[in-house]
Amino acid sequence: MIELESYLESFDEEPGYLDWAAFGPLSPAVQAESAADAELLGAGRRSGIGLVAERADEARALLAELLGSAPDEVTLQPSTSYGLMHAMFGLSGEVLVSAAEFPALPVTARRAQDALGRLRVRDLPAPGTFVTPEAVRDALDDDVTAVAVSLVDYRTGFVADLAALRDVIGDRLLIVDAIQGFGVVDADYAAADVVCGNGYKWLRAGRGTGFARFTPRARERIEPVLSGFAGMDGEIGAPGVPAPAPGAAAFAVSGIDALAAARLATAVREIRDVGVGRIAEAVRDRARHMMALADRYDMPVLTPRDSHAGIVALSPDPQDAGALAAALANHGVTATARGGTIRVSAHAGTAADSLQLFGDALAEVSSHRLVVPAPAVES
Repeated sequence: MIELESYLESFDEEPGYLDWAAFGPLSPAVQAESAADAELLGAGRRSGIGLVAERADEARALLAELLGSAPDEVTLQPSTSYGLMHAMFGLSGEVLVSAAEFPALPVTARRAQDALGRLRVRDLPAPGTFVTPEAVRDALDDDVTAVAVSLVDYRTGFVADLAALRDVIGDRLLIVDAIQGFGVVDADYAAADVVCGNGYKWLRAGRGTGFARFTPRARERIEPVLSGFAGMDGEIGAPGVPAPAPGAAAFAVSGIDALAAARLATAVREIRDVGVGRIAEAVRDRARHMMALADRYDMPVLTPRDSHAGIVALSPDPQDAGALAAALANHGVTATARGGTIRVSAHAGTAADSLQLFGDALAEVSSHRLVVPAPAVES
């Protein structure tokens, strides 16, 4: 097992980078491995091409280890949305999903409903953006065959309780968009039937590193509607059109990007060797530090204190919103502003200098707030 300190020292992004929920700068190991594999592919030797191609199997095996599944349940995808499309377009019945989720979930479900008519979408009336077991329980009936949820809410950082959701939904399928938590949240993936994710954020693997896991139960109920030639059970050139391959391999359209698979394998191995639990605790610690800074300078926080990962959502008063965005930029803090909120997101290796810059920006906003004097009391 790699020492946590060595992993933390591998973060070498610019000070002030607090936007991991949007994009994760590539790790040094991923950069080095990518350059080496690109050199192998550039030589044109069959041995080198074959060696890089083997990284796809390596990536699947490592992902299966973190997901607690068998490698044949895992398929590599160009992105999270591709995996979700395989799931939604192959579903029948009714899927319960909150319209407040990142569009990858509700939009994909609606597209499947409108295109094929086999799936119906039911909006989950979740309190705020939190998909809780209680909200799901209240919305269930016998028509619902699947529930789709984000492991970590992209706007607030709320972490869904997968085990509790499984207890509530019973035998229905649980489909999870795990992009904002995979590798940095110690989640109970055994509770889910489908898990989709991508390595370009918290895994530091770059784009094109998507994946999906389909359990045997999911494959019994989800038809591989979008299965292409890469997902067929047969050789290219065989007579007729072969049936979809057994296992999760059926949920593939075309060939795998070997360089992306190599980046993903490198990043997942790094996470595996350090330990998800240790990384998760370090991520939560950074988030708690940012919340404490927000509290110190009276900046409202939307993120729940008892269920969060690395995302901290700030909800400044309208008069502070512009000043906060400007102060963050002036202090070199990279964050995401959306719909009146400011989302900052720290990784395990986010150093004290980045947190200091964040605190300095908050202090600047606080120091310039207008103090309205209390009205005089008439005698």
